[in-house]
Amino acid sequence: MAITIKSNEQFALMRRAGRITAQALVLVREAVKPGVTTRDLDTIAYNYIKSQGAIPSFKGYGGQMRGIPRYPATICASVNAVIVHGIPSDVPLQEGDLLSIDCGAIYRGYHGDAAISLAVGGKASPLVQRLLDGGEEALHIGVGKAQAGNRIGVISNAIQQYVEGLGFRVVHDYGGHGIGTAMHEDPHVPNEGYPTDGIVLRLGMAIAIEPMLSAGSPDVEVAADGWAVIIKDRALSSHFEHTVAITENGPEIMTLP
Repeated sequence: MAITIKSNEQFALMRRAGRITAQALVLVREAVKPGVTTRDLDTIAYNYIKSQGAIPSFKGYGGQMRGIPRYPATICASVNAVIVHGIPSDVPLQEGDLLSIDCGAIYRGYHGDAAISLAVGGKASPLVQRLLDGGEEALHIGVGKAQAGNRIGVISNAIQQYVEGLGFRVVHDYGGHGIGTAMHEDPHVPNEGYPTDGIVLRLGMAIAIEPMLSAGSPDVEVAADGWAVIIKDRALSSHFEHTVAITENGPEIMTLP
């Protein structure tokens, strides 16, 4: 079950982990341009996280999964139809690519987790721009529903209704999660469902909310590397994420730079 943050010290550590994660994403975003490789971006994130006395959450993750190698990188760099878990490579980015970057950091035992999507070169096609704007707004809507007393399904349903209203689909099988002293904790936070679904959110819980939008099929398949998750019909996709704490004053986004 998701950690319950009970002390000011725990909140401070979660905020620090979240800020390191967010700042790493700022540096990576600034470096994105045509010709840069996602391996270059991975190095930037790794060096920054280590410089802050933190540990990359993703690097070495997954040893418990039979037959799948541990994740080898600091970021997930997912291009176009790859929605999540793309492994950084030496392939140069191209003008107009839709790039999603997921990053996590551990600071003194506590995790931050966040994701952004952007158009490489800044020249987004109308479809890419709609996926980017829609993903950001879906995240904003989901965060707003992360209130004590609401069920997880209130978040899920709000995201689904908004995304489908744009003519897009939310990805099946993948979504958000509890977070704290482990990167992935219960509960699962789907991007689709009914308001009556899931557990009731309590004060002190921390969850990662992460809308994943597809311009085509909501169904996915996993690449031969065991990690990259690809939209089955190869449609374009976007992914946004924040780590959010449930507080007396409403949701607190912990992954702001």
